[in-house]
Amino acid sequence: MGTVQLGLPYGINNDIGQISPSEAMKILEYGRQNNIHILDTAAAYGNSHQIIGEFHKNLMEKDKYKIITKLQVNQRKEIRQTILSFLEELQVNKLHAVLFHSFKSFRENKMNMESLTTLKKEGLIDFMGVSIYTNAEFEMVINDPDVDIVQVPFNLLDNVNKRGFLLKRAQIKGKIIHSRSCFLQGLFFSPLTSFKKVVGLLKKELATLHQLASKNNISMAQLALSYCTQQDTIDQVLIGVDSLEQLEANITMSRERLPEEVIAAINAINVKNNDLLNPSLWNQL
Repeated sequence: MGTVQLGLPYGINNDIGQISPSEAMKILEYGRQNNIHILDTAAAYGNSHQIIGEFHKNLMEKDKYKIITKLQVNQRKEIRQTILSFLEELQVNKLHAVLFHSFKSFRENKMNMESLTTLKKEGLIDFMGVSIYTNAEFEMVINDPDVDIVQVPFNLLDNVNKRGFLLKRAQIKGKIIHSRSCFLQGLFFSPLTSFKKVVGLLKKELATLHQLASKNNISMAQLALSYCTQQDTIDQVLIGVDSLEQLEANITMSRERLPEEVIAAINAINVKNNDLLNPSLWNQL
């Protein structure tokens, strides 16, 4: 479960702003009771570290979430000091994984790998990894022995057609693959009549997805989530939540499967302009 919404207002269709602290506690408790074991967070996600720490405060270590957090692009503090401060904020004894927030950050902080490896040997970190955006970045980290986990965008449009061959190569190399952007920041839920420029530019592909969902009598959310969870090259699917009700719905949907012909139809979609699949570039369109 992603936690950016716990610390910041986030997403193209987010009209409610940041989740309240009381709602955040309900979400974290519901997730814990329903077999969600890993939280994805970052110091850059507002006060999400502190909210998770508050939730963990009175729990036994065995009952706490496993935590994946990220290092900043402009990592300047000594790595050990940073990791120890994360452990204190999150109220955990060790981190499940530490990721670099971007390939740029990973490349610029290669000199810190020795410190991270030492922390890993000491049992303060289980895995190390990097969050990537492009296939070029993906190719460069597949063969890097320092990278255990690769977090990669993957969804109905940023699909097998786009990066299936790299996912297979990474799997063969023994990398742990986490996918993100399952709902493409809520883009799939935008009406086709939306004035958002990115919706207009992807109208043909979005219309195809709407037709697939309608023809098979399933929701767009079901289509998007099941497509990701049914990929045998993906180990964990990262999804964020805006409310407790949304989390409940996502957990229910995660148990459903799509017919193979629907998977094949999604795989056939090929967005020509890859920039349209990167939310960080939408404001430049």
